Amino acid sequence: MLAILFGGSIVLFLVCYKVYGGYLARIFNLDDTTETPAECLFDGIDYCPAHPAVLLGHHFASIAGAGPIVGPITAAAMFGWLPAYLWCVIGSAFLGGPHDMGSLVASMRHDGKSVGEVVDRWIGRRGKVLFLCFTILALILVVAVFLQLSAGSFAADPAVAFSATLYIFMAVLFGVLIYQYRVPLWLMTVVMVPIVIYACWYGNYSPWVADTFKFSMETWRWLLVLYIFLASILPVWLLLQPRDYLASYFLYFAVIIGAIGMFMGRGEGFDIVLPAFKGFTAGTQYMWPMLFVIVACGAISGFHSLVGSGTTSKQLRKESDTVLVGYGAMLLEGVVAVIAIGTIMLTGVIAEGGPTITYAQGFGKFAAILGIDPKVGMSLGLLAVNSFLLTSLDTATRLTRYQIQELTNMKVDKYTATIIAIAAAMALLLTKTHGPTGAVIPAWAAIWPIFGASNQLVAALALLAIGVWVTKALKGDNRFAMIPMWFMLVTTVAALGIMIKENMAYENPNYILVVPSVLLLVLAVLMVLESFKSLREAQKNQL
Repeated sequence: MLAILFGGSIVLFLVCYKVYGGYLARIFNLDDTTETPAECLFDGIDYCPAHPAVLLGHHFASIAGAGPIVGPITAAAMFGWLPAYLWCVIGSAFLGGPHDMGSLVASMRHDGKSVGEVVDRWIGRRGKVLFLCFTILALILVVAVFLQLSAGSFAADPAVAFSATLYIFMAVLFGVLIYQYRVPLWLMTVVMVPIVIYACWYGNYSPWVADTFKFSMETWRWLLVLYIFLASILPVWLLLQPRDYLASYFLYFAVIIGAIGMFMGRGEGFDIVLPAFKGFTAGTQYMWPMLFVIVACGAISGFHSLVGSGTTSKQLRKESDTVLVGYGAMLLEGVVAVIAIGTIMLTGVIAEGGPTITYAQGFGKFAAILGIDPKVGMSLGLLAVNSFLLTSLDTATRLTRYQIQELTNMKVDKYTATIIAIAAAMALLLTKTHGPTGAVIPAWAAIWPIFGASNQLVAALALLAIGVWVTKALKGDNRFAMIPMWFMLVTTVAALGIMIKENMAYENPNYILVVPSVLLLVLAVLMVLESFKSLREAQKNQL
């Protein structure tokens, strides 16, 4: 069954990449004779053309996060593997892919600026302010939570901390050698990727690593604060781009191991114990809308539009690369989600330690097929998850910086904007509040439940902006964006409404979740109204 499910997803994704990716390329009128922002606005810091293999690695590593692992595993455990699998496959191909590629192309055509700039140009200044306020709030939450999760994973496994730290320093060396000394990309890849993989094996058996990298979560958190500050302000070619490129090979390696496990897993330990369908409800949660919110990055994610229109669009060498980098990376993430579902199918329940441990344990089983020690395989799985987290963390920090600067019309410098972003995230981590049961919890934990809904609402608003741009600027058919937009908009508004109702019903209402939820709903409704006002005006002008 695992082989059939995985093989089916691969076939569908390949066909969609060729057929639907080509259709989208024609909708957007991609033209390689047109200079991209990376070329015409080159500054060696943010705008820097990259080889498509490097850029795919950066983009794929940045958009993934823990979403395609945590979301699908959680949803499958709640509702069964079949609904989660179908949504990941269909969503990646027909909702997430067009969303990601559309955001990337739209940004590229607007000087590499965010979707907020697209909104400003085709919907209006008020719409831009609403969109940027919405996305900055969502990004600060992403930075806070991924900072916490990354610090926790480092503290839990010194081998993971050692490997991740090593390839941060190797990335700087990689960037200098590639861009300053023109060392061939293939040579640096052949030399450095095996070193990173060996580091994980070495870390599992080295007493020195166990002692030297065994810090508390709080210590790792502050070390990561320093790292993301530097990652946000340094030139992309020096740290962000090469680090994500090296990390991407770990992710590709994880996909290959997962594919082998899905195709070749047989016998003891590979029996499917999770039911295909567990019902339309899981406790108090209904499959609609919650399945489509919980899966998040495994099918469609608003965070992807922020990555594509924040860092990736500033590094494109030519317009046709958007098919591989935008649409292709989303399909790769769909593959990761399918593999993640395969791991929960073998256990039936989420392991102690959460979905990431469930994934790592399943990955260890898959690696054992190749004769890799399951302990090393599990660390490799955890390092792959951590690579997702860390790349999303540093990219999210840089994106927040960009958006704060855009909101202030570049009146705030990059250092101040970065400090504001990190300070707001740390405030969420360090501030305590009372949860619905009366227990004292961190502020980020109190509002984390709205992340999925707010993330999917960003996706709906990005699709709306893309649809308006395609109609007004390209004079094209926008149904590829508007149909998914309506589905995601209605779904996420329903999910937020349910969360508000449930959290107000507690004996101690969770106002710290309710207030942001209401604010996000208001911002979204106002943005939708502005968008359709703009479309109506365009239709009148055509008459």
